[in-house]
Parts: sequence; structure tokens; C-alpha cells
Amino acid sequence: MSKIIIDPVTRVEGHLKIEAVVEAGRVKEARSSGTLYRGLEQILCHRDPRDAARLTQRVCGVCPVAHSTAASLALDDAFGITGQIPPNGRILRNLILASNFLQSHILHFYHLAALDWLDITEIAKYQGEDPELRSVKQFLDRGALEPFVPRYQYDWRLPVELNRQFSLHYLQALRIRRKTQEMLSVFGGKMPHQIAIVPGGVTTPVLADKITTFAWRLKEIRQFVEEAYLPDALMLARFYPDYLEIGSGCGKLLSYGAFALENGEKFYQAGRTSRNMQWQSFDADGLKEEIAYSWYDDNGPLPGKQKGYSWIKSPRYQEEVYEVGPLARILVNYAAGSKTIKSRVDAICKKLGIHISSLFSTVGRHIARALEASLLTEAMTKWIEELEPEAPACISYSLPGEAEGIGLTEAPRGALCHRLTIESGKVKEYQLIVPTTWNASPRDSKNQPGPIEQALEEVKIADEQNPVSIVRIIRSFDPCLACAVHFLTLRGQKVGEFFVS
Repeated sequence: MSKIIIDPVTRVEGHLKIEAVVEAGRVKEARSSGTLYRGLEQILCHRDPRDAARLTQRVCGVCPVAHSTAASLALDDAFGITGQIPPNGRILRNLILASNFLQSHILHFYHLAALDWLDITEIAKYQGEDPELRSVKQFLDRGALEPFVPRYQYDWRLPVELNRQFSLHYLQALRIRRKTQEMLSVFGGKMPHQIAIVPGGVTTPVLADKITTFAWRLKEIRQFVEEAYLPDALMLARFYPDYLEIGSGCGKLLSYGAFALENGEKFYQAGRTSRNMQWQSFDADGLKEEIAYSWYDDNGPLPGKQKGYSWIKSPRYQEEVYEVGPLARILVNYAAGSKTIKSRVDAICKKLGIHISSLFSTVGRHIARALEASLLTEAMTKWIEELEPEAPACISYSLPGEAEGIGLTEAPRGALCHRLTIESGKVKEYQLIVPTTWNASPRDSKNQPGPIEQALEEVKIADEQNPVSIVRIIRSFDPCLACAVHFLTLRGQKVGEFFVS
């Protein structure tokens, strides 16, 4: 028996540590540790509630829009204006949030996860005329391999030409990501940390030139998704079919739903499902965060706590472990009977010759994320046409002295919940349950491992010095621990130091 420790896991957002106990060449037990403390809830206390829509975006610069959305939904609820948002405000919220989904998904697949499957250093052998590939070839020819090395030695399987095509898409994705940020800023004002989504709707006026500018960028992004991103994700299934069978995780999926439509419906319906693909309802009253193996007690942070091994808490629904994220959104709505999603998923499974259960896997998560990008660009094309120039996008409201509110939505990485209590016109309590809190959670009071921990169990390790299967599985979840902050004084002095065994 031996132990593999990866600390930190690179090419993820934030600081994640993984410990895997290996016996007879397989992972018998895994521990996922968030190694930084997150304290944004304390920062929000005693402030004007409306500050939440701005400050919570500082949770993460990659996916800040989801936090302003969840905060604004929670404030809508607390202010008693849920359901009163003007159509333009509802649509603009969707367009701004969906733009951030596209940026985040393209970032994850090409610039965080792709190097697990793509040998970009092969471009050094390129003899073609493509200007982008030739510029990278010249870069590599000078021996400047960073930031592509050092890294694990992967089992590269893509044929040379497909590898070069994938490499070109890696480079093109840098430009497309910039386009998504520009598109988001048309209505969001800026990115990161957009300034338009507020309680009551969106502050940006709907003008014809803004609609045209947004739509022009969306067209190019949609073309990239259809011609590069989705085909590249499906290509992984062809050349790495074994990763359609490993990394399945807990097998239970949860989504809060997102993107409000007319008549109170949502583009993504809330609910749950599992490998049996039966849809089940979701009720926020079933949510609970446990701290059995987290560095907290009932009074707050407790570094050095016996049994503790993570700053991440353990969200559970009705005391069960659930995975959240693009795979959950796609398959929950498949189970709920969405005709659009069902037809797209069935077509992909038929094309790859797989059963839908194979999507509960490492490569399955990448496919779901790419499919979601395709679905959203199609929906955004329709939403932009529904905007009414010059019509209002926001309503006024009164700030209550005492109130409670909850905002449930989806971030790129999964289900996101904001809750707050207002007392004497100020925030008394604020709670965030973010997607990676679900997926990277430690064990709970019933000793149930979190989704990433379960996904690593029984995975075969061919070389303990080169555990590529572990990092491929972890990155398929697109973990984001950037919501954490250090235990530091304002002068940067250490408050305490502890050792994780």
C-alpha cells in the first residue's frame, strides 16, 4: 500500500490537494482537500444588502456573473419583487450569464484540460503554412517550452494531423475567449466583475447598436463551438474510449435550474437524476452543509481540527452525495423530458456507439460541457431577438428592514446557492454554497466520500510516479477553489500554521 499526494493540482482554479491511497495498482481511498480558507460570508455581514451583487463576484474572476446573478435573485426574493423583472431584464440576465458560461467552458476545455489529451509540443514538427501554428513552432524551436512543460508524460493517442488541428483550436480559443468577454461587456459593462445585474433586473439600456454588436460576436463564437469545440470533445471519446468508463463518481446528479424564460419556466429545469435516468424533484429545504471532516466547528473556522482535512464543507441533499455541473444540467433535463436535449444527447450516443450511462465518466463531462456550449449559443441567438429596444430592463423597489432571501441558479461549474438574512436594513447572515463545494467536498458524518473522491476510487494506476488518470479525472470536474482567502492579518503576518497529515 502506498500514497500518492498531488499538491497543488495544477491547471485548476485555486488550490486543491489530492491524496490517493493505492493498493494492488488501484486507488482504494481518496481525499480531496481545499487548502485555503474562504471567508466572503463574514465580509458581507453588517453591509448594505445591495452590496452582495457586487462583492460576491470577487469569489472568482472566471465565473463572477453567476454570483451576481445568485445574489440578485436572493435580493429579489428578500425585497419581494421576484416575478416582477421586466422581460428585457430577464433576457439580459440570461445573455450576460450565458456569455460567462461560454468563456468559462472554452477556457476549461482548451487551456486547462486539453493538455491532458493534446501534445502541443508536436507543433515543433509542423511544416505547413498556418500562421498561428508557425508562430508557435518558432516559439518551441527556440527551446521555450514553458508553460507547456514540465508536466506528466501522457499516453498521447491522437494521430498527427488531428493533434495539430486540436493545437490550432487551442490557439484559436484564446481569441474566441476574448470575444466572449467583449460580448459579455456589451450589456454587462465590463468583465470580470460585471456591473449591470442588480436586484430588480439589469441597469444597461437596450439599444439597437448594442444588440447588433452582441449578435455579431455571438455568431463567430457559435461557429467555433460547432466547428471546433464540440467535435474536439467528441474526438476524445473516439481515441480515449476507456475514459468513458472511468471516473464516474457518485452517480447522482443535481441541478437548481437556470436561465429564466416566460411564464416562470426555465431553460434548465431544476431536479435530480441518477444512472437510472429517472427525474426527481428538488426542494431547497433538503440542502445541508456538513463539517464532520472540514476545518470548522459550529462557531466558525477551526484550523487543526482533529479528523479535518479540508476548508471545503460537505453539501448534501437529503443526506446524499450529489455531483453538480454541466453533466448534471444536461442529464437532469434529459430525464425531465426536454425534447431538445434528449434529441441532441441521443444523437451523440448513437454517433459514438455508446449507452447514455457512459456519459457518467471523465470524457462524458467534457462532452456535456461542449454540448451545453452548443445549446446556449443556439438559445442566445433566439434571446437576443426577443429584446425590445428602449423598453425598461429594471424596476424600482423598497429596501426592507427585516427579510430573508434565497437565490438558486447555475454557475458554469454547477449548482449555486446564495442565502441572506437582513436585519435593521443590513446583512445579518450570508451563505454561499458553490459548485466545487459539492464536487470537491470531503467526507460527511456518514463517512460518505465526495464526488471527486468517489470518482477516483478503484481507478487503475499504471505508474505511481506518473498518475495521469488521476489528474484527468479531477480536471473533468473543472474544480474551482478560487473562492478561498488566506488566514492573514492586514499586514500579511501569519495568524497560525498547521500541518495536514
